[in-house]
Amino acid sequence: MNDDIVDLQTRLAFQDGLLEELNQVVTDQQKQIDRLELMLAALKAQLETVQHTQMIAQSDEPPPPHY
Repeated sequence: MNDDIVDLQTRLAFQDGLLEELNQVVTDQQKQIDRLELMLAALKAQLETVQHTQMIAQSDEPPPPHY
């Protein structure tokens, strides 16, 4: 009976440690996701700016001579 209690306590301690480790992994991954979302938003803004600039430049360009 006493061995069963010790076994259960050992398992509980192991599971507590594992749960804390998994929680840290999830927390780190969420931080990485947050950073990547910020980077993606910045890249999207850059792309929209470049596309807008190119559209303005193309509309100012005269047609080729064969038109």
